[in-house]
Amino acid sequence: MAGVDEVGRGPLAGPVVAAAVILDPGDPIEGLADSKKLTPKKRDTLFAEIGERALAVAVAGVGAREIERINILQASLRAMATAAGRLGIPLDYLLIDGNKEIPFDAPQSAVVSGDTKCASIAAASIVAKVVRDRLMKRLDKRFPCYGFARHKGYPTRDHLAALREHGPCVLHRRTFRGVPGVGQ
Repeated sequence: MAGVDEVGRGPLAGPVVAAAVILDPGDPIEGLADSKKLTPKKRDTLFAEIGERALAVAVAGVGAREIERINILQASLRAMATAAGRLGIPLDYLLIDGNKEIPFDAPQSAVVSGDTKCASIAAASIVAKVVRDRLMKRLDKRFPCYGFARHKGYPTRDHLAALREHGPCVLHRRTFRGVPGVGQ
């Protein structure tokens, strides 16, 4: 059984990233929780543990142009389905964080607030968050005027000010409110 979650639906820039994780029931990982409730240091520690001890971990992302084309909900579902497909293990069952099942040929259940109720979804939440945050920190070096390392693309006061000053870059979701461009 795999847990699946995504991160990055709310930012104005960067991809939505999803992870799928199959935990070893004989080797439980202590401290798994919703990634938003953990400190960055604790997430990094758990990310390493999940990578070492889980039976399988997979990640997928959908970028800004595709998000604009199909909408953020469909992009999130697509990223989760792609992550589940990359596990490389036949799946008996999927537990999906949220209220919608994903387009994937396996029995599944959507679990509202699943990252607080299910260890494998919490693990997927942590993996997706760490991967996306690290990506946004790397992209900050390429686009330093926006401050992606600090806010990870979320609509903070600093990010909105940078958008007003510099306009959007290729990472921005131009159809999102707050991003000057096509959707305005």
